[in-house]
Parts: sequence; structure tokens; C-alpha cells
Amino acid sequence: MAKYYPILLNIQDKKCLVVGGGNVAWRKVCSLKDAGARVTVVSPEFCPEMEKETGIERIQQKYEEGFLDGVLVVVASTDDEEVNKKVYYDAVKRGILVNVVDRPEFCSFIVPATIMRGDLSISISTGGASPALARNIRESLEKQFGDEYGEFAKLLSETRRKVLSEISDESIRRDILQCIAGLDMLEIVKQKGVAEAKKKILRIISEKIQKNK
Repeated sequence: MAKYYPILLNIQDKKCLVVGGGNVAWRKVCSLKDAGARVTVVSPEFCPEMEKETGIERIQQKYEEGFLDGVLVVVASTDDEEVNKKVYYDAVKRGILVNVVDRPEFCSFIVPATIMRGDLSISISTGGASPALARNIRESLEKQFGDEYGEFAKLLSETRRKVLSEISDESIRRDILQCIAGLDMLEIVKQKGVAEAKKKILRIISEKIQKNK
């Protein structure tokens, strides 16, 4: 079993290819599209969901290696084992990241079970040993991490930009950012809302600046 290096990949405006036109391929298309990729789908046939999907390029024909030109990531999800293997070997030859769905031995990367709460992303992986276990853990964590975590992450992102642009002293910046990322601030978001948490953050920033004058 391969030992995987965990990584989050920026595919915004990058060309990604999905080979296959079924429901599983459609779900892969949706996740790539949600991450901002330019998605092309190649398959002789498309399921109804794929036919209806907007913002993608559909090519209704059999896979050929030339479809990999300019591609950053390729996902193979067909019911033809030989096609899936060809996609894998073609991609490896070209140094392209490739995933053959449910076949970790034909993957240069695997996709973890993931919880998304705005900018907050929590990923769980068993390295391909038990996707069912990863899914069960994800379902458990989904109950623990509600939508307020996304709101909190957005608030912290806005505050970080403000602090980095307005405060030149690195030690003060680090102190502020460490302070506002605490669970006490998260509780304010949960109990009183984002507006109240923002007021608290502004007070903390002011106090830290005054203290270090």
C-alpha cells in the first residue's frame, strides 16, 4: 500500500479531464467544478445528470491520449477496465496527476472524504485501506462541525487581511491572529453571531496595539 503525502491542490482555472459519463463521473465533475477547474468530460455516452450539467465541456466519443494535452488532473471513471488502465498509463507517461476511481493501485493521488464549511476543509483518508471507515468518520464529524465554522473561517480571513495590511510589527500581528483564532471566539459566533464576534475582534486589535505602543 502506498504512503500518501497529504496536499490541497489549487486547480482554479486549470484544465481537468474526466473520462467517463456515468453518475460517479458526474460527481467527480461536480467536485472539480466546485473547486474552480475548467472541466472537460469524454465519454461515448452521458448520464442524464451529466447531460444537464452546465459550465463544462462534453466530448461524446471514445477516450484518446490526445485529450490529455494541457491537463493538470485526470480522473478515470468508466466501466471499461482497459480504458481506465490506458488513462492511467498515458497520464503517468506525461507526468499528469491521475485517479482511477476505486482502484488505488492505478492512482497517483486519491481523494479523501471531505467536510466543507466555507473556507474550512477537513479531509479524512485511510490511504485507500477502507473508504467506508473514512466515510463513517466524515459523517460523525459533520455533526460536530456545523455551518458556524464556515462563518468563523470567513471572519478570520477578513481579519487576517486587515491585520496584515494595517500592522507592520510581526510579533503584534502574530499575537492578534493567535488570540482571535481561539475557541472562545468561536463560541461567540455560535451564541451571539458574527457581528458580535467582529466587535470583540476589533476590541482585541485595539487593545494589543495600545499595549505595544
